[in-house]
Amino acid sequence: MQILSQSPLDPDFVQNPYPFYDRVRQGGPFVVWPEYGFRVTARAAIVGMALRDRRMGREAPSDQAVDIPSHLEPFYAIERHSMLELEAPRHTRLRKLVAKAFTSSRIAAMEEQIVALSNRLIDALPEGGCDLLEHFAKPLPVIVISRLLGVPETDGPQLLAWSNAMVQMYQARRDVSLEEEAAKASAEFAAYLGALIEARRKSPGDDLISELIAVEEEGTHLSRDELISTVILLLNAGHEATVHMIGNGVKTLIEQSVAPHWLERERIEGTIEELLRFDPPLHLFTRWLYEDMEFQGQVLKKGERVGLLLAGANRDPSAWDDPSVLDASRPVRTNFSFGAGAHFCIGAPLARLELRIAIPMLFARLRDLSLPRRPYYADLYHFHGLERLEVSYSKA
Repeated sequence: MQILSQSPLDPDFVQNPYPFYDRVRQGGPFVVWPEYGFRVTARAAIVGMALRDRRMGREAPSDQAVDIPSHLEPFYAIERHSMLELEAPRHTRLRKLVAKAFTSSRIAAMEEQIVALSNRLIDALPEGGCDLLEHFAKPLPVIVISRLLGVPETDGPQLLAWSNAMVQMYQARRDVSLEEEAAKASAEFAAYLGALIEARRKSPGDDLISELIAVEEEGTHLSRDELISTVILLLNAGHEATVHMIGNGVKTLIEQSVAPHWLERERIEGTIEELLRFDPPLHLFTRWLYEDMEFQGQVLKKGERVGLLLAGANRDPSAWDDPSVLDASRPVRTNFSFGAGAHFCIGAPLARLELRIAIPMLFARLRDLSLPRRPYYADLYHFHGLERLEVSYSKA
């Protein structure tokens, strides 16, 4: 098996990881990525199978459990109850309960608010140009999820700060100082939500937190810890992905000079899916093996961890013609940007709705939208998003 060394902190890799993914794909079904210490794959067929195979999962086997340092206990107190880190039967129970509250009708009902909010944020943009991440891409999703959950919109900046601190735990640049920031944010976020949940128990509202408190499946409810973890997951995962996707998507559309008609209502769904495939916000998703198994001639052992390069699989030429080319006209085919199988992103419908509304509106209302200087990706791997998105325009 090939060993392919690549620092995830290397500036060239941060700006363009796709050549490495091509090397991984050409290296075989799996190659060893020594900087992470496990095998990875960038082949679409294998990633698709691995995401759906119940012999693999997110939850570490008991014999692979590691002692949690005391300074990280506040963070892992939340992680222990996160749907993202659990498998059946706990994951199944939590997912069913959350799905009963986080319904398609509740998400669809947000459309009018998202339209109004997008217009409001564009109205407030400085004349001539700005950093679109700060002025639009960051506030939009955090306000949307705050309203959906029933969190005061004025607390949005604090929620965003906690979210940004916590997701540092998943980044390759993680060090002790970032761990301490994440732990502090975790404790403060949990305390904030604990108080809010108790207030909703006493006085329910028409919001997702109230619904999550009330929802029942086979006589069970979400515990207080499960509620806190679920709300944090919905906010952190949904917000981070949507911010990066708005930024990456706008950058790509400008750079590729995509024709305006691909942003029209009857075509926008396909355009958004192509943007998600082409440059998604999440690049690496890991799985543990619960038994020995074979993938395309390679034997994987129980207790082993493997990495699925979602963004690499999205550019597999065996699945898409000319995958390194953005083609808004290509037939829609399921990509891996939101995962697949039991852990398919539960917030994907909301993220897609925000993208379908926000991106066309930006191009419709900001004439001559352009990039006065090259945007750079931030050192966030395994996330992939911009540091800033400086744009020039004149308002319509």
